Amino acid sequence: MAIPTFTNSGVKATTEAKLEDTVFAVNIKNHELLKQAYDTYLANGRDNLAVVKTRGLVRGGGKKPWKQKGTGRARFGSSRNPIWRGGGIVFGPTGLENYSKQMNVKAKQLAARQALTLAAQSDKIIVIEDLAIQAKTAVLAATFTKIGAAGRVLVVLADRSAELDLASANLRNVKLIQPAFVNVYDVLNADKIVITSAALETLTSRLGGTK
Repeated sequence: MAIPTFTNSGVKATTEAKLEDTVFAVNIKNHELLKQAYDTYLANGRDNLAVVKTRGLVRGGGKKPWKQKGTGRARFGSSRNPIWRGGGIVFGPTGLENYSKQMNVKAKQLAARQALTLAAQSDKIIVIEDLAIQAKTAVLAATFTKIGAAGRVLVVLADRSAELDLASANLRNVKLIQPAFVNVYDVLNADKIVITSAALETLTSRLGGTK
């Protein structure tokens, strides 16, 4: 599959970029693998912050509310019993839970190829020769406008530079990554994927495989 290539200044180049079928045109029988890779990415980035107090951690409740017998009421040994208001929580999160998920390398790579295939079919992929620009947000934004990269833009670079990091810092819908970190979550959520020529070669070499 051949698509137009843009120069560093945003002008359409004379030569087209070739998207290898083994990466950008694989056979997608179903979306189960994509969903698994998507959920795995979210699970592995989840912060385990929820913590509750059990009855042994809630302050107070050391004195027995009333005597054991003779009141006609149910017996209780502590006002911090889980069934009382202000009592401890039973089976709540402790902060030690492990929500991470695992996927083998081949499955991850296949899922990434499937996601890139969907992106190519939706005309989301834009190839640019290079993005060696000065550290100016306006210059980078103007370049994206020229090449038609709007909305949430995922930029795949062979090498990240300090200038590009500074230029994209104030563009909240722009994310810079290298080919080694291309994942299903970023690809599926991007409106446009801008790939430099060098990054395209690296990405194809990394993910290249059978259909």
